[in-house]
Order: sequence, then C-alpha cells, then structure tokens
Amino acid sequence: MTAVRKPMVEIDARLDELLAAEGDARHAGELLSLGEQVLEHWVAAAGNEPTTGEREGFRLLALHRQGAHEDPSFNACRETCRELAWHYNLLTMEPEHPDTARRARMMVLVARHLHLFISGKMQTRQLGEFCCSSRPIRSKTADGVDGDRPAQ
Repeated sequence: MTAVRKPMVEIDARLDELLAAEGDARHAGELLSLGEQVLEHWVAAAGNEPTTGEREGFRLLALHRQGAHEDPSFNACRETCRELAWHYNLLTMEPEHPDTARRARMMVLVARHLHLFISGKMQTRQLGEFCCSSRPIRSKTADGVDGDRPAQ
C-alpha cells in the first residue's frame, strides 16, 4: 500500500502551499499522491480497502474506478482524475518544457478540484448527479436550511 494517508484537512493545506508556490515539475509526484489519497478517503468511507492496483498505468485511475462502483454520480470526477494523470505525464516527460510552470500550476488546480469534489461528495452524496455542481453545499445557510428554498 502507499504511504500513510493524510487527513483531508492536511491535504487541503498542502494544496494551498503548492498553489502559492511557483509552478515546479518536482511536485508532480506529490500531487499525484495527494490525488490518490483523496480517493483513498472516498473508498475507505464506503467501507472498502483502497486498491493497490493500477488502471492505464495509474493507481489514481484504479482508485477512481473502485470509488465509482455502484455510484454513477462519482463518474463526474473521472475526467479530473485523467487530467491529473495527464499533467503528471507532461511534467515528468518534459520537465524542461517552456510551459512547465504553467503546467505545474494547472496540476495543482486540478488536484484542488478533485479534493473539493471528493470532500463535497463526502458531505452530500448526491453531488455530481448533475455535472459536478456544488449547489447542494453552496446553498446551505448557517442553520443548515437550503438557501434557495424557504424554511418550513
């Protein structure tokens, strides 16, 4: 199995740090690992042991497939996972490319998107049933009432 899974709040803090830093190809492996850890949280929350297998050469994609089992709304983040893997490939195959800083920053943003989707999905399982809209989370008021509908 991989290294010890960080709590979601620590993953969030590390993504903040990486977002504030200059784009650097050296963080590609760490970003891929953070994406895997986010998916591990989802799989573990469903009562399953996160897979150690790979799909298309990436554990991230195998974890996504495992997390999507019997939850079609989870497929909303499939392309996010694929994009994270794609940016990993870009950064590791061409670390000296003129666009490396931009690509590295984009990889952080994609990892952040995955984290936000999964953490939101852990709060509201219906998240992703219509695209990856966070409306169910955004519309809650401080007292937990849906902000778009009057309290009854």
